[in-house]
Amino acid sequence: MNKLLFICLLLVQQLSFAAEVNVYSARKEALIKPLLDRFTEETSIEVNLVTGKADTLLKRLEVEGKNSPADLLLTVDVARLIRGKDKGLFQAINSSILEQTIPESYRDATNQWFGLSLRSRVIVYSPDRVNKSDLDSYIDLADEKWKNRICVRSSSNVYNQSMVAAMIANYGIEKTERWAKGLVNNFARSPKGGDRDQIKAVAAGVCDVALVNNYYLAGMLESSQKSEVVAANKIKLFWPSQDGRGAHMNVSGAGVLKPAKHKKEAIQLLEFLVSDYAQQWYADTNHEYSINPNIESNSVLKSWGKFKADDLNLGLLGKHNTDAVLLMDRVGWK
Repeated sequence: MNKLLFICLLLVQQLSFAAEVNVYSARKEALIKPLLDRFTEETSIEVNLVTGKADTLLKRLEVEGKNSPADLLLTVDVARLIRGKDKGLFQAINSSILEQTIPESYRDATNQWFGLSLRSRVIVYSPDRVNKSDLDSYIDLADEKWKNRICVRSSSNVYNQSMVAAMIANYGIEKTERWAKGLVNNFARSPKGGDRDQIKAVAAGVCDVALVNNYYLAGMLESSQKSEVVAANKIKLFWPSQDGRGAHMNVSGAGVLKPAKHKKEAIQLLEFLVSDYAQQWYADTNHEYSINPNIESNSVLKSWGKFKADDLNLGLLGKHNTDAVLLMDRVGWK
């Protein structure tokens, strides 16, 4: 009897110390959970996942403070990662795997957040109404030849804010404001909807060109919805600024939170997410580019060819985010 009691107590103790990691994710469950399940299979570390909108999760972490159960925050734009750092939510971690795998421009200088996958804000256009030779750079979209021909989502969208912040970092506020004013003057309609809506608008002839993240177009091309496939096949992708700084880049990424009670497991998960398996999964499933140049892109991304990426350090986008928002407001970008 005593022996049986001892075994039961031992089992209870083992269960109570079972390895786990608690993740808050702004990435939709379907776009991250398969990877987390694979991580559990490989390590026996259970992942407890909470999903939600990025800003909601940031606010939740602020409210929870040191009592937060979360160990790791996953989000889908560098601006949110920088916002988390500025709010003091993350802690610096040491990982030779992360430092060796992730280029400096895609991770925090103090190792508080790390980019896990890449996306680019590109130009899409109607080949029926636009000659590819007429397209050039982001700056060129302010030219009068694009009057009433451009669609883009609102200034409240963080992807647009990050793009404008990158323009400020590269060209300064004055030049960026002149560009943004010209861009707004060329809008075919008041900004509305998401990136897929901009793609559909080009396909429908509402506008001739649009600014979108590359993975939206790729997702529509491989969509189970026939209407999305039809719309996506009516347009083409163009890599902007190839003779200049290159296409604007952004990241999805993550950081280990200060209250993390499972710091070791959180770091293990981060390291798994930059593994060849995870990076290939990002490319094949989410239509994003790997932070590892040796990982092969999926067939859609590969069909768009190689491109020059802006090598701007993404840490600068947080520095200029407020300026970007104020600038967009001044030029009437709704």
